[in-house]
Amino acid sequence: MQDELRCRRGLLFGRTVCHFDISNIWIVYGNPCSTVQFLPVQFLAILCTMRKSERPNMSDAEYNHAHVDSPEKPMSRKSVAPSKAKVSISSSKAKNKPQTESGGGKSKSRPKTKRPDSAAIFEIFRRFQDIEPEPKGELAHTNPYTLLVAVVLSAQATDAGVNKATRALFEIADTPEKMVELGEDAVRSYIKTIGLFRNKAKNVIALSEQLVAAYGSQVPADRDALETLPGVGRKTANVVMNMAFGHATMAVDTHVFRVANRIGLSTGKTPLMVEDDLMRCIPAAFGMHAHHWLILHGRYLCKARKPECWRCPVADLCGFAPKSLAP
Repeated sequence: MQDELRCRRGLLFGRTVCHFDISNIWIVYGNPCSTVQFLPVQFLAILCTMRKSERPNMSDAEYNHAHVDSPEKPMSRKSVAPSKAKVSISSSKAKNKPQTESGGGKSKSRPKTKRPDSAAIFEIFRRFQDIEPEPKGELAHTNPYTLLVAVVLSAQATDAGVNKATRALFEIADTPEKMVELGEDAVRSYIKTIGLFRNKAKNVIALSEQLVAAYGSQVPADRDALETLPGVGRKTANVVMNMAFGHATMAVDTHVFRVANRIGLSTGKTPLMVEDDLMRCIPAAFGMHAHHWLILHGRYLCKARKPECWRCPVADLCGFAPKSLAP
């Protein structure tokens, strides 16, 4: 039986017999250009018979001699290489694809946003000011410390969700000393409805300890010092500097980043680049509240998936195109 199964290459539909495992009664066959297949031994005779019926009129010896490499001359890799026609087709597809995306065909990318001039930028923020003269942040807080904690907790979370979690927390811990005394486990239980709450609880305790040890339990009115605190980045430091200490800073969150690029106030690819652009182009008269106006505009009108251009107060000054239509 084993000798009968040691058939030569070419009997199984022209594929190469790669391996016989008599003990497990499976035959593995295939060639370098096709998927390896597994067949039970019982199918071997059927396949050989089917293949024999398709042969020209010649004996088994003649057929095997014509289709199988001799031991002295092993099969060449060239004999199983893909045909030139297939290679040229795939190469053509590979060459044509970038051309279609980059200009050979229709491009789906939006046209480049036109940057408004200085007069238009002034008018944009004048209109924002008319609508909301004194914009306020939506994070609930009672002092600079609770503001700092709330902003740290707001990363990748909504302001409403943070306010819900901190309402009870700030009633019992509104200073760094009280927060440290409360402990990480208790803080975690209060903020467990917020994303990444375990790591945030650890940061809240760590920054509270650092405030007690290095700053006399006071939040420093210095952006560089704030950025040394655990869990505090540039955006958080800018929010605290603006809302707690009255500095005209530009906190770039996801809304500010999106709105600035859509309107044409910035072409920055990073939050820091957008911040620099906005600080340069926004008139100083609007600097104190500018980031609040951009946040509110992005949250309620210039939304990520579909901006509501049909009711936007600055649509005629905005470089975004094409404008979305009313539903």
